[in-house]
Amino acid sequence: MVQLESQAIAKHAKMGARQIYEALKDQILSHVYEAGGQLPSSRNLSNELGVSRTTVTVAYEQLAGEGFVEQRQGARARVAAFPFGQRPSDARLKQQGAQRLSAYGERLRATSPWLDCLPNSLMIDFRYGDLAPSDFPALAWKKAVNAVIAQRPSRLAYDDPRGSRRLRQALQGYLWRARTLQCDLEQIIIVNGSQQGLDLCARLLLDPGSEFVIENPSYRMARQIFASTGASPVPLAVDGEGLKTELLEGVRAHLAYVTPSHQFPLGGVMPISRRHQLLEWARENNAYVIEDDYDSEYRYDISPVPPVHSLEAGSNVIYLGTISKTLSPMMRIGYLVVPPKLQDVFATAKQLFDRHSPVTEQEALAAFIERGGYEGHVRRVRRLNRDRRETLLKALQCAFGERVTVEGADAGLHVVVWFNELPKSSETALQETAQRAGIGVHGISALYEPQPDEATADKLGLVMGYSALTPQQIEKGVHLLLAAVDTVKEQF
Repeated sequence: MVQLESQAIAKHAKMGARQIYEALKDQILSHVYEAGGQLPSSRNLSNELGVSRTTVTVAYEQLAGEGFVEQRQGARARVAAFPFGQRPSDARLKQQGAQRLSAYGERLRATSPWLDCLPNSLMIDFRYGDLAPSDFPALAWKKAVNAVIAQRPSRLAYDDPRGSRRLRQALQGYLWRARTLQCDLEQIIIVNGSQQGLDLCARLLLDPGSEFVIENPSYRMARQIFASTGASPVPLAVDGEGLKTELLEGVRAHLAYVTPSHQFPLGGVMPISRRHQLLEWARENNAYVIEDDYDSEYRYDISPVPPVHSLEAGSNVIYLGTISKTLSPMMRIGYLVVPPKLQDVFATAKQLFDRHSPVTEQEALAAFIERGGYEGHVRRVRRLNRDRRETLLKALQCAFGERVTVEGADAGLHVVVWFNELPKSSETALQETAQRAGIGVHGISALYEPQPDEATADKLGLVMGYSALTPQQIEKGVHLLLAAVDTVKEQF
């Protein structure tokens, strides 16, 4: 920490205590050092900056004299526990105006961030994508990590950009057992979560002005990351069987992003006929299909469906998998299975982006898979989430009956709930009313572009995740949601 913050003031160090004081004050106002946080010791900071300890002490005394820090004998200075005003640099930046960005940067600036990951104080949150902390196999994972750390490597060096060979071997076997997917070891690229996998695909396969096919509705982050390259989306409608592949006729795009095993968010499963039609389109247009198999482990009322990748030996298909829905989205481990003709360029791109993903976590996951712990864990959480799903469906039926229509309940970790009596325009009102009651609910409208088809055009829809909640929380949450819906219904 000392080195990090000291770099910001090192250029002022030779000018004396006044400049050190100004730089530290700016960092306090910027909340680099929060109220109550410790500043570096005068000895450590003087060593980092190459100045005398007396110079740093004078700066600290000035900060203390103005009430920015509190000092006491024998202890490090602490930031005073009271609110400060706006940092001076913020005002200066506003006066200077927006800074010039690259074309890529300008496209990102025009895209509002989707802040769905912020901590909240809600009593019950039906946010999709979250997992229950109690489901995580903490003891088994700790043992796996400790075993890796105990095996001291012969040297500390950069690793293969494609990822740990041990993990890729473990995944190679797992994908065959779980998804009947066959591939060579060199086709597997370990990435920092599925998001980096999508970023690699976007950068390597799309150019400004090109087009990409995407389901409508779809995973918003995928749509944004492909569009950030300057490519244009071609949104195609979905139904109960996933992407309506007949709409591909006449489309000249460079890639298609699909979720065929469990369409996100509506839950349709693409039948074999549509899968072949999708592959035929890809061959005719020399395009690639990105198959996102994000939650294929969770199947309840349907039989396992082989991936699109297995139909074509992957010649035009890039398979994307992740452990974010089985272990934790915080671990940031995913994997691509790319066609042989792309394996070298993807490895090169991964090396340029970040060298490789963290090795300790990869080796631990490999050991977890090898011992059978991962598949045992998946079976356990599948049972838990089946029970949560049943609780949610029963609670919705009891509370709303025919007032709602539920989609996508056969698999996955969420359902889509359409409210037959509420118009789409009431989405914000319902979210705000539920939030006041301590309930987090999340509208589906942001996942459409353009808007829904006629069947759901004027219905309010919620994407309700249940995998982070207990059965008791689900029942209580639906009860409170009923009250919120009745309140909003009176307004519309």
